[in-house]
Amino acid sequence: MPRTLLSLLAGLAASWGLTAAADIPRTADGRPDLSGVYDIATLTPLQRPKEFGDNLYLTPEEAAKAKSLADDLVQSIIEADSKPSDPNRGAPPVGGDGSPGAAGNVGGYNAFWIDPGSDGFVVDGKYRTSIIHDPPNGQLPQLTPAGQANAMGVLSLFGENTGEAWWMKQNRPVGPYDDPEIRPLGERCLLGFGSTSGPPMLPVLYNNVKRIVQTPDHVMILNEMVHDARIIRLNSEHGPAEVRKWMGDSIGWWDGDTLVVETKHFRDKSGLYMFGASADLHVVERFRRIDADTLSYNFTVTDPTSWEEPWSGEYPWPAADGSVYEYACHEANYALGNILRGARLLEADYEASVGGE
Repeated sequence: MPRTLLSLLAGLAASWGLTAAADIPRTADGRPDLSGVYDIATLTPLQRPKEFGDNLYLTPEEAAKAKSLADDLVQSIIEADSKPSDPNRGAPPVGGDGSPGAAGNVGGYNAFWIDPGSDGFVVDGKYRTSIIHDPPNGQLPQLTPAGQANAMGVLSLFGENTGEAWWMKQNRPVGPYDDPEIRPLGERCLLGFGSTSGPPMLPVLYNNVKRIVQTPDHVMILNEMVHDARIIRLNSEHGPAEVRKWMGDSIGWWDGDTLVVETKHFRDKSGLYMFGASADLHVVERFRRIDADTLSYNFTVTDPTSWEEPWSGEYPWPAADGSVYEYACHEANYALGNILRGARLLEADYEASVGGE
């Protein structure tokens, strides 16, 4: 074969990722060694801001602007919300202190605990506009009627914290705090919020560290958030469909230097339940070592009960120094008990106010 043709084929193979990476760590049996600790925090969003349309990549000018905005955001958080808390501060005012989000309008974490990353991620030398790359607009597909019902069920668990029993004003037959098992999995410390435990495993506001331990027969992924541990059986078969798990049943196999993981048999609630997913969720993940310090993580989500089409995403996992520290969140902790006790107090106040009318 002419040398020029050989060079052309070699170049095409390299561009398509077909060459075997000789400089990556490998196990004794020759497989890519995925073991290590990784910090997946990134400011790149799961869904693409609509102003970018179908543009998967930022232009150099947009990337520079995004980096500047990210630096300004991080600096503003540090300046505004990293001050030590006053140990002699009083209780929040009645009705809350105006703080938004998961703090429940009564104050929450300061910036010391928040770690969403300091920059967006880069693929092929370019900044991505979103983790989702399919559909081409970088958005989650349209929910089916069943998926919309699931999403509305999640939203019904939350309401504006006005210091009143808003669910009783709505005359609900079942309130969002009537049973601890009604509350979201993250609140109950069964899974980390935002599908951080996966699959698919997505970056969240903090605790984004993962640890992979690999053997010839298994791959274990330890998630910092809620210390969830995914056990992936290699060259195995799925268990019986009636055995349902929070993180599904994962089996894996090697396709060249790529570890392919298929997960199904989820419970009716999983990490993606907050997005509208159902028990019919099916996830395929691909782990590939880019170099000695980086993994490529790619996933495809299929759930015809919840979404009208599959969706896929990709982002790198950079190696991190240190270890995964214990995240001491456990089901039935005192916070959940106090949530329920607080609801009973609000209900008693509401009943007293109604009785007095």
